[in-house]
Amino acid sequence: MDLLGIYNYWIYIILMMVGFYGVIAKKNLLKQAISLSLFQTAIFLFYISMAVVDHGTAPIWVADGAHKIPDPAVNPTAFDNPLPHVLMLTAIVVGVSVLAVALAIIINIRRAYGTIEYDEIRRIEQQMGAEEAAAEVRARG
Repeated sequence: MDLLGIYNYWIYIILMMVGFYGVIAKKNLLKQAISLSLFQTAIFLFYISMAVVDHGTAPIWVADGAHKIPDPAVNPTAFDNPLPHVLMLTAIVVGVSVLAVALAIIINIRRAYGTIEYDEIRRIEQQMGAEEAAAEVRARG
């Protein structure tokens, strides 16, 4: 099997690495959510393409002799495996749900802190923590 014959796998791996890089390297929460979605999409495409059989058909059998004509194009050994497709459909629904919740959380973070940059949020949290600690010391004092 030559490397050009499986070019789609290389594209999926590149998409996966771009998404992974975005999740790890970007400090903007929205960019991280989009990168996570890209990473998930690459995995979905990878699994679906692995389940496809060359010259395969859908695994659908007609009821016993309903047509009474054997179809020479239907080869039971060349059926596509439907299980990965079903599992990836479920994973897509879960991925969209996770993205929706992540975007809702990002909106709430933007309202609370005025930014969606991780470094700025961390700096604000540290300032708030230092101010609360100083207020607690003054209250005890």
